[in-house]
Amino acid sequence: QVQPVESGGGLVQAGGSLRLSCAASGRTFGSYVMGWFRQTPGTEREFVAAVTRSGRNSYYADSVKGRFTISRDNNKNTIFLQVNSRKPADTAVYYCNDDVADREGRGSWGQGTQVTVSS
Repeated sequence: QVQPVESGGGLVQAGGSLRLSCAASGRTFGSYVMGWFRQTPGTEREFVAAVTRSGRNSYYADSVKGRFTISRDNNKNTIFLQVNSRKPADTAVYYCNDDVADREGRGSWGQGTQVTVSS
């Protein structure tokens, strides 16, 4: 199965903004809820955000609500994560999953993109 491909990570200062992208081609793109997760060394991967098939509804972890925005473009087979007001605690590897249910990734994982927030 084709893995999603994340991009857009990097080093940013606290309070700054960044947009992550995930291109997915392994499934019929518009048929699945997709989402973002993140992981820091020594911890389990945690749910960040998910967007429904149409893109009209989204839901977030409490820790990012109001700061992160997930969206999707079904014509480009891509989802996005706009991150505003970054905090050092947001430093992690961010992963995309192409089949999310109950805040868990059931589909394929990408390789991840590193985001580092400096204080």
